[in-house]
Amino acid sequence: MIGRVQKFIFLTIAVFGTMLLHVGGTYAAESKIGIVIVHGKGGSPTRHVSELASSLEAKGYLVANLEMPWSGRRHYDVSVSAAEKEIESALATLRNKGAQKLFVAGHSQGGLFALYFGGRHQVDGIIAIAPGGDVSNRTFRQELDESVRQARKLVAEGKGNDKTEFYDYEGRKGVTAVISTPAIYLSWFDPDGAMNQTMAMKNMNPRVPVLYIGPTEDYPYLRRIKHSMYGALPDNPLSKMYEPDSTHLGAPSASRDEIVRWTAEVRDKANPALQGTPGNGRP
Repeated sequence: MIGRVQKFIFLTIAVFGTMLLHVGGTYAAESKIGIVIVHGKGGSPTRHVSELASSLEAKGYLVANLEMPWSGRRHYDVSVSAAEKEIESALATLRNKGAQKLFVAGHSQGGLFALYFGGRHQVDGIIAIAPGGDVSNRTFRQELDESVRQARKLVAEGKGNDKTEFYDYEGRKGVTAVISTPAIYLSWFDPDGAMNQTMAMKNMNPRVPVLYIGPTEDYPYLRRIKHSMYGALPDNPLSKMYEPDSTHLGAPSASRDEIVRWTAEVRDKANPALQGTPGNGRP
């Protein structure tokens, strides 16, 4: 009798364990996280975001760390729409590698572009790390007004594809020369265009949660506007403001653990078996 009981218990445990392995393994396979990382203005994949990228890869994330058109090397060589396609292509590559949950994370100007992208594309989440580069603010308008007017004039004259010298602006660095075509330049620097931060926030897809990272030692202007910018986002129970004790440039590295925690939370709450648990929501 004892032998039969022991055998029954052993078989029950074995069957139940196999079921758990199957369910757990299936969920793990179906929920692998892919993340596209985009750097800040004048930067590159090897500056400021490299530690974040390598840390996520070490934790099993599928990562695409892209060089974007605003890098120090590229100087706005393609338009906003072409830059969107670069991210779309990277997301498709991660999906083909097995990613089932896809995120876009951007730092500084990359953070603003990630927000713009999230308003036009369905992804599982957007991570905006110290987003900046709002071409609609007063300083940008003052510093770049002449370049914008020149670009509009050349486009109107049918010279939109002729390379010309224009100007970009970046805080303490001031204005710097940019060699691009008038049409491409306007796609980035039109105050009412893609890089208008207020419009990007308001136009975010409400189904896409946002992790808005506002470091405590960010540049003064970005510190002042971070709560109002976050408040302009559509309501989503998984959206969150995170404020690491960090500078602007150190924010990607300082946010590594929170990015892992938040992306896992978004992934898990997208699983029907785990839904119903309250989200973080707004503070």
